Amino acid sequence: MDYFVDVVLPIPLQRLFTYRINQAEAIFVKTGMRIAVPFGKSKIYTAIAVTTHQNPPQAYEAKDIHQILDEVPMVNETQLKHWQWLSNYYMCTLGEVVRSALPSALLLESETLIEPITGVAYDESQLSDNEFLVLEALRHQSSLKIQDVIDILDRKSVLPIVQALVAKQLIKLKETLYDKYKPKMVKYLKLSETYRSEEALEKLLQNLSRAKKQSEAVLSFFQIQSMQKGPIALKKVLDSSKVSRPTINALVAKGVFELYEEQTDRVIHDTRIKRAGDIQLNGEQTLAFENIQQCFREDKVCLLHGVTSSGKTEVYIKLIAEALKTGGQTLYLLPEIALTSQLIHRLRTYFGNQVAVYHSKYSIHERVEVWQNTLENNERAKVIIGARSALFLPFSNLNLIVVDEEHEGSFKQFDPAPRYHARDAAIVLARLHKAPCLLGSATPSIESYKNARTGKYGLATITRRYNDVLMPEMELVDIKEATRKKKMKGHFSERLLEEMMLQLEEGQQIILFQNRRGFAPIVECTSCGHANQCPNCDVSLTYHQHRHQLRCHYCGYHTAVLKTCGACGNATLDTKGFGTEQLQEELLKLFPNEKVGRMDLDTTRGKYAYEKIITAFEQNEISILVGTQMVTKGLDFRNVGLVGIMNADSLLNFPDYRALERSYQLMVQVSGRAGRTQNRGKVLIQTYNPYHPLLHQVTTYNYHQMFAEQLYEREQFKYPPHIRIIKITLKDRDYNKLNEASDWLASSLRNVLKSPVLGPEFPVISRIRNHYLKHILIKVPRGKHFGKTKNGIKRLEQSFNAISKYKSIRLIYNVDHI
Repeated sequence: MDYFVDVVLPIPLQRLFTYRINQAEAIFVKTGMRIAVPFGKSKIYTAIAVTTHQNPPQAYEAKDIHQILDEVPMVNETQLKHWQWLSNYYMCTLGEVVRSALPSALLLESETLIEPITGVAYDESQLSDNEFLVLEALRHQSSLKIQDVIDILDRKSVLPIVQALVAKQLIKLKETLYDKYKPKMVKYLKLSETYRSEEALEKLLQNLSRAKKQSEAVLSFFQIQSMQKGPIALKKVLDSSKVSRPTINALVAKGVFELYEEQTDRVIHDTRIKRAGDIQLNGEQTLAFENIQQCFREDKVCLLHGVTSSGKTEVYIKLIAEALKTGGQTLYLLPEIALTSQLIHRLRTYFGNQVAVYHSKYSIHERVEVWQNTLENNERAKVIIGARSALFLPFSNLNLIVVDEEHEGSFKQFDPAPRYHARDAAIVLARLHKAPCLLGSATPSIESYKNARTGKYGLATITRRYNDVLMPEMELVDIKEATRKKKMKGHFSERLLEEMMLQLEEGQQIILFQNRRGFAPIVECTSCGHANQCPNCDVSLTYHQHRHQLRCHYCGYHTAVLKTCGACGNATLDTKGFGTEQLQEELLKLFPNEKVGRMDLDTTRGKYAYEKIITAFEQNEISILVGTQMVTKGLDFRNVGLVGIMNADSLLNFPDYRALERSYQLMVQVSGRAGRTQNRGKVLIQTYNPYHPLLHQVTTYNYHQMFAEQLYEREQFKYPPHIRIIKITLKDRDYNKLNEASDWLASSLRNVLKSPVLGPEFPVISRIRNHYLKHILIKVPRGKHFGKTKNGIKRLEQSFNAISKYKSIRLIYNVDHI
């Protein structure tokens, strides 16, 4: 009797696929194992086994699997349930979730090999030069990879040449699996059994008296052995003795040393970190801790609302310590990789090498190692700190989830699918593991705070800063008036410069926040008003002075800066607006004796770039730090006396229903970086409209008034949290076809759903990478069944795809659009 296995493939197809296996394989295969399967004409994919059975597929003939890749499952059943929920809720395929969740090194892929067809004669005169070179190479090698052909021909486009040779029946193509993950192996030396007695050693050193280099290597080995316990790495002996590898090889050949390899982790933890004792909480922290524990006993998600620098992290550490007592695992989610680099050291002082880190700046090999340690419930992965992708790890004994800075928009994934919100997905993951979940923030999102106010979540609060330090003093600076009176130096008001000089004289550091990177967003001709636009997107090119380039922040297009206007030819070009790069340049002129740092996407591209900037600022190597949103998110600097917000109006006047909520969160969060020790900090907010109601809510730290006003407004205009929103984006290269299709879909949605449907409308930037975009917004009232609405949309999508001229149009769903 035949046996079959249902698998999920890491491709954007909704259904599971069935493959044939034999009886022995059916007994061996477990849910969550990786299986290499053929798909399509020749491709081989890594699939995840879901279930085995004896029911053949009705619609097609089942193929045999290629091979089973694992001895034990790499994905557990709780993970698969969570991934299925993500797929259903966020309206994407399970394959897209698998592709996003698994480290790419675990998704083995097939590679095309080119092999010659033996015994076939060919006329060299009928071949092109490139075809002849490929066949000549195959005379000396049994097969070639596509990359080998690229190297041989020194050109990127080689597929037409390969296809021509296939058509002439001179070569054949074959698919083979290749593994992207290679364990890190370290070579070690040990002394041979023959030379372990004193007499043998003495004789050895006498024999090596003429071989000076070999003698130095042996003496270095003994010196290292006397200083450290455990195996001795070959590299350490080479570095210590300053000898070359052939010298060691000679000693191995003589039987003096034995050389062996052992697998090691790529992520090496610093074992010299001094361990701290049990954490001590103050009165307010203790009360918050007890309230959180009570919420957990009632099986509620808990929101910890604590002002900036109130010591929320200490409460988290206390909760993690309690969770570890039962041998469980803890997931600590952060919105930014920048935060993890500062927090890792802090957590390791309490939990040592039990702390693991997982985020996109880690290499694919390092991520696989964290994955395996988590799967095995290893001591090195009891506390996992990470950005949103850490949700996908294979937890076997999850005891606690902490979502810090839960209000952050960075927790929402936008591209590619699944377009999930890590905070909401973490709450569901906690339920699946029957683990408590804590959300923490100084400025909670409207949704979370409403849930806490209505009793759906528990609420714990900390209203005072740690050690009763006063909240920073806020001051609004009217730059409209300052500009009129010509009291501005570049983008700095006299008041801001005066305060900066005072703080620097007192040895304090300064953070300046400007939510735009680059030098200037527009380079404009003062004669004709022409500004360079991106050829692929409907957006002006941003000027980056450091690279002397105009760059598009959407598609990556860049070009050198022209000295004359491209439209009228005049050399009268000027910049409009300003970014972090321009601020840094102005500061270097205003404060030539101070070190000015910059923290934005351009300066943090490297793996350790965040860590270097943060460490330099912590150690007072940088006096003034200019940054984008990265500097606002929970960073703990002890010597910041002043925070300057360069232009509050760019935050307030954004076309989004969340603009005021986000503005409040950003300004209060960046203000919280000031005065975190004994001295009271100061915050200056530059604005053209100092009478804006939200700015007064910021300066008085009146979160409750902001919350009440925003909640009332959203109720009036029907926006979350009173309703749910699904945004559908239509994307195509043909402008007219997109308009026609979006009108058809919007009218169909209105007829089928009977819910408010807004649009279709072009977004602010209506073309990206030569694809036009149109948005349709569906508002789903809270009383209406959300799942039925999504099913109705999916049925309409089938009708939409059945229209032949709309087949090229891509539909993108964004559930709970923020």
